[in-house]
Amino acid sequence: MSKLQVMSVVGSAVPAPLRADGLLACWYVVSEGVAVSGPFTSRAAAQVKASRETDKTAQHWTQH
Repeated sequence: MSKLQVMSVVGSAVPAPLRADGLLACWYVVSEGVAVSGPFTSRAAAQVKASRETDKTAQHWTQH
C-alpha cells in the first residue's frame, strides 16, 4: 500500500484558473508521485483529503 503525500506547486505549475484568481501556490494529494486529488487552495484542505483517503484505505484492508 502506497503512502499518500501532499505536494505543493508554485508559479506557472499552478493551474491557470487558480492563477487567474490570484493564487500563486496550490497543493495536490499524490501517491507514488502521481496526483490523485486536487488542486487544493490550502495545504490544510489537501491534508484533510489525504487523511480521509488513508482512513478509507485502512478500513478497506481491515475489513478483509
